[in-house]
Amino acid sequence: MPSKSLYQAFRQALGETRHRVPRTERLAAFYPRHQRCYTSFRGLPAISSSHRPALQPRHQPSPTTSSDVSGRRTIFIQTEPTPNADALKFVPNQRILPEQFPSPFLEYSSPRSTLAPPHPSPLASRMLQVDGVTSIFYGSDFITVTKAADVPWAHIKPEVFSLITEAITSGEQIVNTVERTSSEDAQEGAGSDTLSANDEDSEVVSMIKELLETRIRPAIIEDGGDIEFRGFEDGMVLLKLRGACRTCDSSTVTLKNGIESMLMHYIEEVKGVNQVLDQEEEIAMKEFAKFEEKLRAQKGPDAVASTMGKGSLDTVEA
Repeated sequence: MPSKSLYQAFRQALGETRHRVPRTERLAAFYPRHQRCYTSFRGLPAISSSHRPALQPRHQPSPTTSSDVSGRRTIFIQTEPTPNADALKFVPNQRILPEQFPSPFLEYSSPRSTLAPPHPSPLASRMLQVDGVTSIFYGSDFITVTKAADVPWAHIKPEVFSLITEAITSGEQIVNTVERTSSEDAQEGAGSDTLSANDEDSEVVSMIKELLETRIRPAIIEDGGDIEFRGFEDGMVLLKLRGACRTCDSSTVTLKNGIESMLMHYIEEVKGVNQVLDQEEEIAMKEFAKFEEKLRAQKGPDAVASTMGKGSLDTVEA
């Protein structure tokens, strides 16, 4: 096992930087969209602990604040927009993934995945039956619903609200765990956390994981997604975006301008970042490339497609 002296020095330096730079400023620098959100909080006066109102003992909230006097559960669900216009984050007042769950997220992209081992979900199955819903993402305490671009939220949001409320108030288990029938996972993220420390990791990989876990993952979770580490090869960090970030039009910008810049700034061995595509995504990319070629043949070299991406008609290479 290699020495961890470099890794320990990196963690110490990272910790010192974290104390010097407020999280709001780090997020604003990392995600341009947060610039408007977080700068509005900087001008607010700080509230000292001596001026905070203290509750009298008789006013202390009961430990069972999620239930009323009749024993029924009270459910609150917040919705939060994400950078992806086709993904919406639902945040209920209780956990979604069970305590001590081995993975920080689960993603269901087909009806079959909601029924198959190792982690079937009746709620995800019902939500995927809503017309226009294409995938369901579970974080530890939130649900991200992704829809088709041609279906308005006005048709989907009330149904999703109703399904989540019904599942939680009835006490239904959101995620079940059943015995595997094969070595293949039906759900994305059903394995262990790819950012967790491993004794077999090199010093560079340990530093990459530490930076992803402490600086990058919190911002991506806030946007209704998550991130997977897939490897480090020839100076390139292989990553996979999940949830709202998976189908977001700005995912390439997030990887290159945000994640890649930060990793290269702190770790000199990192030369760049590549996003890993699943088999279905590779097929979709190939089909879109065929569509672009057909469009060029029909409308000429000046034809413009509607989707940005490397090699697409919208991309201009010098």
